[in-house]
Amino acid sequence: MSERHLTPATVQPGGCAAHGTPRGLTRRTLLATSGAGAGALVLAACAGTSGESADQVTQASDDAPLVAVADVPVGGAVSVRTAQGAPLLVTQPADGEIHVFGAICPHQGCTVLPDDAQLRCPCHASLFALTDGAVLEGPSPEPLPEVEVEVVDGQVRLP
Repeated sequence: MSERHLTPATVQPGGCAAHGTPRGLTRRTLLATSGAGAGALVLAACAGTSGESADQVTQASDDAPLVAVADVPVGGAVSVRTAQGAPLLVTQPADGEIHVFGAICPHQGCTVLPDDAQLRCPCHASLFALTDGAVLEGPSPEPLPEVEVEVVDGQVRLP
């Protein structure tokens, strides 16, 4: 049986000559670095984002209407903002039936967007109904809050 002798030249502090671990990379360093990286990924996944682009949102001035009824697709919705910047969703589930909902998802505060015949949170995929903001699917614990509006001369306005 041959005996293996390591000379001081082959053993480096913090490394393992037998396994080829690079100098300075200890098990503790590897685990700490991996743990920090995993933690950063978890935080990034949970962080809220608005999930909307500027070309999808119409902003109303103080006295201006939110949107014209003609600009809201039947069976769909559009994103708008109040003069103060609050995001809203204007829906028209049936011809002439207008509803407005706050666009902040009750789950984690992401901005909900129109998505075909429903409203979708881009962060965690909650789906909401066009008619009453009810949760259709996903982790949201509550429906979207309905906002009182009036329709005057084909324009959707805050009262």
